[in-house]
Amino acid sequence: MSSRIVVFGAGGRAGRRAVAEAVARGHQVTAVVRNPSSYQDLAGAGVSVVPGDVTDAESVAAVSAGHDAAISAAGRMDMDSSEFYVSAAHALLDGLARAGVGRLVLIGIGSVLETAPGVAVHDTPGFPEEARAFSLGHSAELDVLRAAETDIDWLVVAPPPVMLDDEAPRTGRYRTGGEQVMADAAPSFSYTDLAVALIDEIETPKHHRSLTAVAG
Repeated sequence: MSSRIVVFGAGGRAGRRAVAEAVARGHQVTAVVRNPSSYQDLAGAGVSVVPGDVTDAESVAAVSAGHDAAISAAGRMDMDSSEFYVSAAHALLDGLARAGVGRLVLIGIGSVLETAPGVAVHDTPGFPEEARAFSLGHSAELDVLRAAETDIDWLVVAPPPVMLDDEAPRTGRYRTGGEQVMADAAPSFSYTDLAVALIDEIETPKHHRSLTAVAG
């Protein structure tokens, strides 16, 4: 059944793949970006491109009205990671609730997954400090989601802690795990197959209010 899906951060590598996957399956997509004039190539059959701010609850509510589900692939490199992701988490929960959108799937980052009980990848010896600061923003976002008293059925999908393949074709194959790095995962994972996992979780939700690893 066709759904209306709002995608925040639709202009990035992950967001673009999510939009394409959703449209290929017959869904209607609202692609939210900060500056639509820079992303008109996203527009087309089944896709409307609109301006929006994922850190502003009123903006989130306005662009999400009438939709069935939301995806957040948003990121900002020009501001503190924790500030951005915490603000976005609060705004999404507030704005989507106002708009009556009950399902939210967010793209996480593999470095928040555990390599041992209680030890995230970003806390292992030698992990680059700049990358750690960015990863901690994702952890802070997850803390907000977990602490929230909300009816929204949220899910954070975390790909492996590797550079995702931007060129690999869609295979449609992936596996899900828990909050730990999947030790037997394939050495690479693509943005296209990450998008498959995202849209699958909107069409047929299997994981709820959790951090869920996904890998090839």
